[in-house]
Amino acid sequence: MMKTGFGLALVLGAVLATTAGTAVAQQKGQKTTAPAVDITQNATFGSISLSSGFTPDPYRVDMYSGGDVDATTIANGCVGMVARAPDFQLSYSAGSLPLIFGVTSENDTTLVINGPNGQWYCDDDSGDGTNPLMSIPNPQSGTYDVFVGAYGGNGAAAQLYMTELNSNALGGGGNNSNYAGAVDPFAAANYGTVTLRAGFNPDPQIISMRAGGSVAATNVASNCRGFISRAPDLELSYTAGSLPLIISVDSASDTTLVINGPDGRWYCDDDSGNGSLNPAMHINNPQSGTYDIWVGTYSSGVSQPANLNISELYSQ
Repeated sequence: MMKTGFGLALVLGAVLATTAGTAVAQQKGQKTTAPAVDITQNATFGSISLSSGFTPDPYRVDMYSGGDVDATTIANGCVGMVARAPDFQLSYSAGSLPLIFGVTSENDTTLVINGPNGQWYCDDDSGDGTNPLMSIPNPQSGTYDVFVGAYGGNGAAAQLYMTELNSNALGGGGNNSNYAGAVDPFAAANYGTVTLRAGFNPDPQIISMRAGGSVAATNVASNCRGFISRAPDLELSYTAGSLPLIISVDSASDTTLVINGPDGRWYCDDDSGNGSLNPAMHINNPQSGTYDIWVGTYSSGVSQPANLNISELYSQ
């Protein structure tokens, strides 16, 4: 959403703070003693302790943006409406890597963070579209209290993510990835989110969708095939057990699979499923965490109907 007036000045400030394609969160003044927010309260959507090099990376938290506190009362440069209590609390042990916070949401969101040094860090639109992105190149160890704001006061479902990876190449940790921003694992999935725990029923879970997109999957990793969309088609939040995780596609067309796992690695397949044109991927010792799934078409420019199947028993 285009901002005017004071909001435009904030956007320009975020642009000036950009370094190597990543918006660097600027310190926005000392911690306020005003009762606008209360960082001593328990975080609404939980807390986590992470040490540098943590996995899975990114670490994601589903939440709801917004609140009744005007962030401009917290520190200069902050914007949006936030809750009085932190939305999330990160206890972080720093290493040599940067610490990056971002939000994905269909609504216009902002970030307000109180760092271990008592400084306030704020961002509005440095991420994808109207989402915030904040990179701290030399983070301190300690507690980060995170508030996810709503720009127009209209709260909505949102996902906070924390990563130490390059924000322009998130998830490209393996399989010869040259990801380079071709796809965005943090964008809202085209067909939503599915949460499953080992032993889920019914098995398989079947999600109908249309396969394909404009991005060549070889831009993600050299062993990937087909054409996929920029956003994931499905986000799977999975709690692993002793069973394998099997992800496959059933379609009358030639389809492919591209998956970014909780460990940041890319998994790809073309024709290992039923027949000669459908993909299937067997992950024998799956990790718990988020699997971002793209269903591609082998030929470009052709969107085709397909069923994505998630199973612990068999592939379609």
